[in-house]
Amino acid sequence: MKTRQQAPIGRPRGFDADEALERAMRVFWEQGYEGASLTDLTSAMGITRTSMYAAFGNKEELFRKALERYTEGPAAYADRAMRETTARQVATAFLHGSVRATTRPGCPAGCLGVQGSLAAGDPGRSARDALIDWRNEGTARLRDRFRRAVDEGDLPPDADPGVLARYLMTVANGIAVQAASGATQEELQQVADVALRNWPPAP
Repeated sequence: MKTRQQAPIGRPRGFDADEALERAMRVFWEQGYEGASLTDLTSAMGITRTSMYAAFGNKEELFRKALERYTEGPAAYADRAMRETTARQVATAFLHGSVRATTRPGCPAGCLGVQGSLAAGDPGRSARDALIDWRNEGTARLRDRFRRAVDEGDLPPDADPGVLARYLMTVANGIAVQAASGATQEELQQVADVALRNWPPAP
């Protein structure tokens, strides 16, 4: 016999928190942190402000939760790329994943992690800082993966893991901006392929 878990005190009932967070993520993805008003968010989530505060905290906390969901969902290609066998395969999977994620039918164009608060002023400083940390963490993970590739002899000994990681992240960020400006998946795939031609040859 299943027992029903009691909801924490103060937590609202009667709506699907996962679905509400998914909808909030899409609003932030499409409109950015400052562009997404509380009315936009609660309307999309189908809940009241009171329910939003009780379930997710304030707008800043909601944004951080939405960014986590984005990382585990549309941006999960980055984690999968890290598990590829060679550095070149990592780079290929990372850029190709970026192209698909930023041009996915039925989703906002571009990348929540890039455009979420690029134009944020003081009220959006916390969100902007969270996204800077998010992007820097991604670069650091790529750098560590390429250091391992150098140690294993998969990359030339003179390859700079930090520069390679920054190169990939810069191209991926550019892909996201171009996608938000209307570039097609095919056009951006060509950009990714050109970028990968500069990848260091295997030793």
